[in-house]
Amino acid sequence: MAHVSVSTCHLSGAVLRDSCAFRTSVNVENQGTIKRYISQVCEDVFSGSLNAAVQMAGLRLSTNMTISNDHQHMFNSYITDFFHVLLTGNGNIKVQVLKLLSNFSENLAIAERLFSAQVDSSFLSLYEGHVAKEVLLQVLTLFQIINNCVKKDDYLVLRSTSIFHKGSLFFLLYGQKCAQKMRALVHHPDVDVKEKVVIKM
Repeated sequence: MAHVSVSTCHLSGAVLRDSCAFRTSVNVENQGTIKRYISQVCEDVFSGSLNAAVQMAGLRLSTNMTISNDHQHMFNSYITDFFHVLLTGNGNIKVQVLKLLSNFSENLAIAERLFSAQVDSSFLSLYEGHVAKEVLLQVLTLFQIINNCVKKDDYLVLRSTSIFHKGSLFFLLYGQKCAQKMRALVHHPDVDVKEKVVIKM
């Protein structure tokens, strides 16, 4: 189980600038305490200055806490907000958010919540060849994981028209525009990028 130190630090935005608020060491069996902690961290991530160190620290902690499935459900209500940070943040922020979203996508129990999230269509611009390699590799990794998740659920596509509305992440990733971008990336000059391209399910 993941562990988080909260005993020596308050969860205000000012204190989040201190590394002690992001140590992962102490027992967190009290789920109520963890939920409040996650809520405070997310509040600082979303309300703080864009691309600030405290925002990155909060994203890193969130990523660490979602490596296992123990606390992922506590982030359910923040998924759409993470996509907003993804689309507005700089390259480093984008990479960190994509790592976090990849953690969510590996969990079948939370995958439908991720797939149904309403995401601005500008998300697809991350799949263009001019995007920084680190960001492009991470967003392609996200698609790979999601695609594998879809393959594990034989009825997900059949249910998609009723549970995933237009503008959802699922429809963006499995729409024609994304397919066109994937086909274009097959000709990307970087071998690592080409190896991660998913043409179809």
